[in-house]
Amino acid sequence: MIRGSSRAATPALAVAAFQPHALTLARRWRRMSKKQLAVHTGVTPAAVSQYELGQARPSAGVLGRLALALALPVEFFAAGFPTLATPGHAHFRSLRVTTQAERDQALAFGEIAWRVIDVLQRYVHLPDLRLPQLDLPEPATTAGIEGAAIEARAAFELGDEPIPHVTRLLESHGIIILTLPDASDRVDAFSHWYGQRPFVFTSPSKNDRARSRMDAAHELGHLLLHHDAEPGSQILEGQATAFASQFLVPTSRLRDELPGRLDFDRLHELKRRWGMSLKALIYRGHKIGVYRDHTYRRGMTLLAEWGYPEPGDLGPREVPSIAGQAVRLLASEGVHLDALAARSAMPIEFLEAVVAAGTEFVSGRTDTPTP
Repeated sequence: MIRGSSRAATPALAVAAFQPHALTLARRWRRMSKKQLAVHTGVTPAAVSQYELGQARPSAGVLGRLALALALPVEFFAAGFPTLATPGHAHFRSLRVTTQAERDQALAFGEIAWRVIDVLQRYVHLPDLRLPQLDLPEPATTAGIEGAAIEARAAFELGDEPIPHVTRLLESHGIIILTLPDASDRVDAFSHWYGQRPFVFTSPSKNDRARSRMDAAHELGHLLLHHDAEPGSQILEGQATAFASQFLVPTSRLRDELPGRLDFDRLHELKRRWGMSLKALIYRGHKIGVYRDHTYRRGMTLLAEWGYPEPGDLGPREVPSIAGQAVRLLASEGVHLDALAARSAMPIEFLEAVVAAGTEFVSGRTDTPTP
């Protein structure tokens, strides 16, 4: 049964319960700078900073203008969005091609998703978190990382066969996987722990099954190997990629199955069998010594000439399903999103965006709310 609402009824009550971080979250979600928000609300950028730092509270009138500028109800700012204990520990795939505003927006979506999933799991039992505890020796070596990937495969009971659906596998073990909103298409995949659950966010920009599988396995590598590491290091990114490659296709199998020359008919067969791109297969073949330097260079040159997407399309990317399944189950019991939004003091826009991000067959959607 859904409990009664605790939403603030008036702007004055919202001011009394004002949560500074809720303002930061809303501003980043809308991808607005403090200066831009100040212009829209008739205050100074310094005043916005003071509101977000908790050094001052906006008046009822200012809060109303803030809510209007950010297209959110005033109740949202009393909803209670505490600052994360480790706000900077999100592992972004690339920091060079995105702006700080784009990363801030993606992280804001992550916090919104965390709160929405928290609401959903009050009513629906989501899969328990069951991840292996891996200890990567220091300094980390290629052999150590590959050994960790094989250990993870064993923990997931995969044997040495292809993984039918990487996203479903991770979801079944308690990882929340969501597709970033279309407005965040320049942000690549990233992962973060929110509360007691790990979240993985994948990009909507490339509708490629092989890429989505590699992204999911890459972020799994971060979650299992880089618990306390400061993100952003190319060394860590390389380790996560090495983990993902081994997790998707164990070297013991790949070495036996790769053709000794650039036989693209055979490589296409392996692409379909293992769900890994031709580029990744040729790269792995070079790393494990199947292909010499000149063969590797020729293969990469050919792929560059063919362009993206590479030949042998595997179909649309893997997409998550847990949030959508939870909402469908609740709807079957008569509990709908508008009721959840009312009881959680969150705009229904937020719930709709997160549910769309965690629902199967959302690729190419046009109905996802955008910031």
